[in-house]
Amino acid sequence: IFVPRIAGASIIRVVVDQPAAMGARWIRRVGVPAAGQFGAWTNYANTPYPSGTHGGRLVNNYANDTGSSYARYEDAGTMPAGAVLAKDSFSVNKKGQVVIGPLFLMTKMDAGFNADTLDWQYQMVMPDGSVFGTTNGPGSAKVQFCADCHNAVSAQDAMWLLPDEYRR
Repeated sequence: IFVPRIAGASIIRVVVDQPAAMGARWIRRVGVPAAGQFGAWTNYANTPYPSGTHGGRLVNNYANDTGSSYARYEDAGTMPAGAVLAKDSFSVNKKGQVVIGPLFLMTKMDAGFNADTLDWQYQMVMPDGSVFGTTNGPGSAKVQFCADCHNAVSAQDAMWLLPDEYRR
């Protein structure tokens, strides 16, 4: 993957290993199946892109097969139960080293799971493998901001879409 690295006012493209693969060493220990699987899913970003709502880190957008309608972007409709969207995150420090950030997961649950989240379960997995929070589970209040932000696009089934320039 080519990762944009900002140097002064210009962007330099540097080559690094798959961010998902770099995180796999810790992510598989979590007990969150999607955390160990997302690296094999389709990445809908043509390159990692900066996300202000994810700590200013560089991110990618993955979906499992059930969530493949994400590829239709504005025409994706409502995701079926079992769709999982994943957003890995990382930054590149001044030494050019990749620093892995949290993994953000959205799992579409069965109808009735949580009306306030449009039946999405949000999870944030930290680089050390700990789960920061899970909707309707441990640390649920810690990931409520995910639902609050995503609910701003409820007409898109709470899915923020890739900026046009980063779409495959």
